[in-house]
Amino acid sequence: MKTKLVVLLTLLWTVSQAQTGHVMQGAGAVNFSMGGAATAQPIDASGALQWNPAAITAFDYTRFELSAAFFTAAPEVSSNVTMPDGQGGFLTVTGVTEDDRGLSVLPTLAAVFGKEDSPFTWGVSAFGISGFGVDYAEETNTPFDPANFDPTSSNPLLYPQELGGFGHLYSDYMLLQVALTGAYEITENLSIGLAPTFNYSSLEVQPLPLAAPSAERGYPLGQKASALGVGFQAGIFATTEAGFKLGASYKSNQWFQDLEIDGDYLDGSAAPQTLFKLNYPSIISAGLGYSNDLIDLALDYRFINYSKTDGFEQSGWQFADNGFPTGAVNGFGWDDVHVVAAGLQFKGIEKLPLRLGYTFNTNPLNEDNVFFSAPAPAIIENAAQFGLSFLPVENLGISLTYHHGFAGEVSGPMLSPFLITESDPLGQVPQSNITSKMTTDVVFLGLWYEFN
Repeated sequence: MKTKLVVLLTLLWTVSQAQTGHVMQGAGAVNFSMGGAATAQPIDASGALQWNPAAITAFDYTRFELSAAFFTAAPEVSSNVTMPDGQGGFLTVTGVTEDDRGLSVLPTLAAVFGKEDSPFTWGVSAFGISGFGVDYAEETNTPFDPANFDPTSSNPLLYPQELGGFGHLYSDYMLLQVALTGAYEITENLSIGLAPTFNYSSLEVQPLPLAAPSAERGYPLGQKASALGVGFQAGIFATTEAGFKLGASYKSNQWFQDLEIDGDYLDGSAAPQTLFKLNYPSIISAGLGYSNDLIDLALDYRFINYSKTDGFEQSGWQFADNGFPTGAVNGFGWDDVHVVAAGLQFKGIEKLPLRLGYTFNTNPLNEDNVFFSAPAPAIIENAAQFGLSFLPVENLGISLTYHHGFAGEVSGPMLSPFLITESDPLGQVPQSNITSKMTTDVVFLGLWYEFN
């Protein structure tokens, strides 16, 4: 049964990178095309279920939605250090490595059940709401092969572990969330909603910096581990006769079990099990919407509270009882993220609504944590979307959306626990630098059907 469950979850969710921090910026083809803005503008069921459970009262009929997103991300990492050249001088070694990960696919499922003569509306959804992943090959061009060494194309961050680097750096994190939503229309213009949420996450990182390395064998290669979590979301939604709409919601911290991560050293021997708690941050959303016969406008603000979330709040190196660093990393140490999302839908063409969206978010990475976050380059700050729907018959819609995440970049020093001092608790490597960059491109296909 467990194997069947894991296979099902894998089919429903494959790691993706179109996100604010590691939080997906939207849900489904229509919501993504509106920049992810939906807290006060429930154009589709997926966006309403994702960002404001109270907003599903806008649907006084039954609606089913299915979307598939086809992701391509282009993360890359570069690093440089200054080292002796063996002739009494120094040389700078620098190199860039591109990600080897290919196409990822993300389906989303959503349904709302409403009736015109009932104040209650119900909903169910299954979304991939979070993820990151990289696949950087081990650097083979090293100074320990002087006959073939080229210092202008050598990435020291990815040197083999025995030479002080990470070696082959691989990560794969995903979070699937299932929500059961209920909303109640207090008055014709005011609704409230509540959704308990049930989560499944998995994490695989190689090598595993969360474990203390062995002096002889280095860091272990972490095996995939999974955990279950729970939380809730609550919201309020108001409309006016003039077409203006207001909405607000709170998604709680999603509390997870510890990830129990097994691993093996490079020589094949088993490493001690590592426990790591990686929760999902709480999110506050507030939105403004406006609709008339020609357009729908949406504007959202979101606050993602990484600084109070297990796994992201902690940072730096772990220390043993004797005060010496173990070489294990405490966590990502990410900053809180502020998001502004805006969307416009134009309804002036019969059976062909057009949509534009834009999303801006602050970067959770900074120069102190970019080294620890090399497996999770959550650095996209600006993204633009364009989408359209075609309505071949009255109750059926087919949607197409394109998303582009503009290049994000963050830099900082390389770090080593062996260089920690009282004045430098992170252990900066002198004259070193690491830079993570990334762009994203996504195509969404969506289908919805309504039962009046």
